[in-house]
Amino acid sequence: MSLSSEPDSAEQRDREAIEHVLGRPLPDDPWPAAALPPGTRVLVVQDPEWDGPWAEEFLGVVDRTGVPEPVRHRLAQPNEFAYWVAFDEPQRDADGDGPYRKAQIWGRYLKPVPSS
Repeated sequence: MSLSSEPDSAEQRDREAIEHVLGRPLPDDPWPAAALPPGTRVLVVQDPEWDGPWAEEFLGVVDRTGVPEPVRHRLAQPNEFAYWVAFDEPQRDADGDGPYRKAQIWGRYLKPVPSS
């Protein structure tokens, strides 16, 4: 499943804006088989070791702005992905910045919400 398979216009505008800010294109690779699928409802949780990365826990949806990318950081967990998540309501991060309506979030902070 490739991102080029007709993203909606809002996701395409978000993608273009993010690429402009990053100064590089987002990968257009196939969706990783081991990743949460797009459309997955998630609870974004705080880190148990510190007061972040978000001011509170909240709901969102994994979206197709960009494919999940491996987290390349010394604190990354093995095979951890960073996902683009659209928030149900705008959110502030732990530093009070925002509000944001979407962000790239490490997998450790996402808990799938069972459908009812």
